[in-house]
Amino acid sequence: MRKLTIVFHHAGGGHQSAADALKATLAGQEPPWDVSLLDIQELLDPLDVVRRATGLRIQDTYNLILRRGWTRFTPQLLLLLKGTIRLYHSPIVKALRGYWAQHPADVALSVIPHFNRAIADSLRTDGTKTPFVTLITDLADYPPHFWIERESEYIIAGTERARQQALTMGHAAGHIFQTSGMILKPRFYEKTTVDRVAEKTRLGLEPNCPTAIVLFGGYGSRVMVEITKKLNEAGSGVQLILICGHNQKLAAELNNLQTRKPILVVGFTPNVEYYMALADFFIGKPGPGSISEALQFHLPVIVECNSRTLPQERYNAEWVTEKGYGIVVPSFKRIVPAVQRLLQSATFNEFRLRANEYSNRALFEVPTILEQCAKHTAAPRQSQAAV
Repeated sequence: MRKLTIVFHHAGGGHQSAADALKATLAGQEPPWDVSLLDIQELLDPLDVVRRATGLRIQDTYNLILRRGWTRFTPQLLLLLKGTIRLYHSPIVKALRGYWAQHPADVALSVIPHFNRAIADSLRTDGTKTPFVTLITDLADYPPHFWIERESEYIIAGTERARQQALTMGHAAGHIFQTSGMILKPRFYEKTTVDRVAEKTRLGLEPNCPTAIVLFGGYGSRVMVEITKKLNEAGSGVQLILICGHNQKLAAELNNLQTRKPILVVGFTPNVEYYMALADFFIGKPGPGSISEALQFHLPVIVECNSRTLPQERYNAEWVTEKGYGIVVPSFKRIVPAVQRLLQSATFNEFRLRANEYSNRALFEVPTILEQCAKHTAAPRQSQAAV
């Protein structure tokens, strides 16, 4: 049985989500893969790589920034993080080599940024080389030294922009694989059949009212309150499904609002796809996962892009505009005219048509790519052995 190790961490939800989705899918392949997950933060904790500089673990720092909305400071944090990882490159490589010695793999797959140079170097010892694949879980790289490194062996990119970035860095076209989108949870690839009228009625929503799903990650965002208030005050005629995640304080505040149209406040739920199936369009931050999930349900999107947007997510807003998937606003203070524009019949139909053309099968494309990478690396080994 082929052994695959997926390197991930908990900074943001997308990395672990991609790792878990791939593990579940590969386990069902014929023949199946033996998949292990390596949380690089746990492995490197004894080094205090980031804690020495910030006082916090990388994932704790990142998640705190997201929860508090301090994203304006992300570029500075990234510079500090990159510098610290570069400074501790040798001990990071040593720790990884120790792990590979105890847990050898036939293929190593990274679904995280920042550490890919160190992972690549750790896999090249004693003349042997384990195939190393970097799966970019953003719509594009944010160079330098974010996703794509010169030491990267194989690159899996979800967009043409990311593929071109790898080519520009000098990677061979045969080592770059483009999928049809981002890795999503398996349930997002299943046909979700929902009686929208019956389910909306059951949940206290109006069955024929335009419905937006509002989603800002696992902890929601205070801006959800402002969006709700502005749409209500303007008499937009839109009802909202507000996903608050683990933020109980936010959920309570939203539940206390008095609105003309119904709102449905949802806490943490593993079934976001169910609520997507009830919605007509999406409002949220331009995260690659959220946008991709909305488009998987053919929902036009309204996202924000400004100085507070995570730098690695700013291209996502550009991509939405390029593809005609929705509207990008400089601030959610302008949510009312954006919704009014979106809901104009001709505009909505155009966006919906573009969204309907979106087809993402990435979760089922990656296993085939991993097979190719394993065979591509095995072939030179066999040739050398024959000599």
